[in-house]
Amino acid sequence: MALQSDRANGGSGLNDDIGEAKRLELYRTQVTIREAEQRAYDLFLQNLVKGTSHLSLGQEAVAAGFAGAMQKGDLSFCTYRGHAHTLARGVSVEKVLGELMQRDNGLMRGKGGSMHLTSADHGVMGSYAIIGAHLPIACGAAWRAQYKGQKDVSVCFFGDGTTNIGAFHEALNFAAVWKLPVVFVCENNLYMEYTPIGDVTAVHNPAGDRAGSYGLEKIVIDGNDADAVYRTARAAYDKARAGRGPSLVECLTYRHSGHSRADPAKYRPEGELERWKERDPIKIYRERLLQFGIGEKVIEAIDAEVRNVVDTATETCKAAPMPPMDILTTDVYADGGWAWRN
Repeated sequence: MALQSDRANGGSGLNDDIGEAKRLELYRTQVTIREAEQRAYDLFLQNLVKGTSHLSLGQEAVAAGFAGAMQKGDLSFCTYRGHAHTLARGVSVEKVLGELMQRDNGLMRGKGGSMHLTSADHGVMGSYAIIGAHLPIACGAAWRAQYKGQKDVSVCFFGDGTTNIGAFHEALNFAAVWKLPVVFVCENNLYMEYTPIGDVTAVHNPAGDRAGSYGLEKIVIDGNDADAVYRTARAAYDKARAGRGPSLVECLTYRHSGHSRADPAKYRPEGELERWKERDPIKIYRERLLQFGIGEKVIEAIDAEVRNVVDTATETCKAAPMPPMDILTTDVYADGGWAWRN
């Protein structure tokens, strides 16, 4: 088992294998996700985002670390909590907010909404609202890469609750047997919707403790430490590209908000949220940058630039038109149309 965190290295033994440029990129990605998702919440309160959505506030380090270690061509498969991973792969804030606001400038021209963000150009192969549906699909994409001798890796993100359904076990077994270039990433935020994962799972680590059943290493990491996530992702990708098969990584993290917009999260024990906010991934990473001698002004400049990007994107999306009715029946099937074909 690997439980990794730079914080455990001590002040004098900090590992600088990542480098300043990559660390600034990881920080910028986390701040972008935080600011964009907080803005999405604000827009929802203004009735500008319809329906529900699922935020990753507090979980930004997972998306930033895994995306930061990817190569062009690698594929991301997300859950309905997919805004963070979509932004981390380079999709613009405007495209994401536009989609949430059902505007014509959205990523999918307003037709997909919060739970179906997709951008093949950025390697984002969909957000899936059906729990666990994307695990076998990620295996299929990885099998294609293996069959064709291509070097891209499929990365499949899912929540802790997914580990208790059949698709999780079927996908893990299939990937292990065929040594597929796929990385399974469990974002364990302690709750499967409203139920504590520990109340309904026979093992302590819902993903990590099951890895051995498929001949895989138990990997449980600090999901709030972007450096630990980045290093783990890099090692898993290297393993997959070398033909040595899949990895299963459990990232311990915590969502600051409820499961969705409709959830006030009253089920959480008193003080739990406050304790986890002390380990806010952005707070941790800001301190990390300072440890490595990156100045406050550099950090503040990133913060200001990201806020400006989010502000500009917000106003652009507010002014953007709704999608025209003539696209209502386009792109229903792969040929771009809607007519059923036998």
